[in-house]
Amino acid sequence: MSGKGKKSEEEYVVEKVMNSRITAAGKKEYLLKWIGYDHEDNTWEPEENLDCPGLIEAFENEKKAREKTKKRKSDGTPLQESKSAKKKVEDKKTIGFDRGCEPEKILGATDCSGQLMFLMKWVGTDEADLVPAKTANIRCPQVVIKFYEERLTWATNSEKNPE
Repeated sequence: MSGKGKKSEEEYVVEKVMNSRITAAGKKEYLLKWIGYDHEDNTWEPEENLDCPGLIEAFENEKKAREKTKKRKSDGTPLQESKSAKKKVEDKKTIGFDRGCEPEKILGATDCSGQLMFLMKWVGTDEADLVPAKTANIRCPQVVIKFYEERLTWATNSEKNPE
């Protein structure tokens, strides 16, 4: 949050980084918890507007540790299973790019509220996420080109002039 003057800057102090995402424009944003404000006042802020490198680093390290722990768990106690289930719900809020996944291919395309979305399959997993086309165009243009090339058809002269 940018403010007017020094007083504004002091009012909004980041308490904790709660989450991260990549916008349709390919920009990274962080969900911030502000000191002295409730969770419903949390806001998404662009990475370039933030001046809390320690909190961002702590969040990223915690995120990596959670992902490593998740990968190591093969079978768990009911408590671990419930934590794992909760993590899966959290993962659904973030697309594969946010989880550090590499795109394998686009399975299909759809229109969600007027925005073109691709169903993206990720390398090394059976999971797929809906990704805004604008994000895919920036993050993995060759995958997008391949998707369109696979669906490209040419009209022959006999198709153009049926007799």
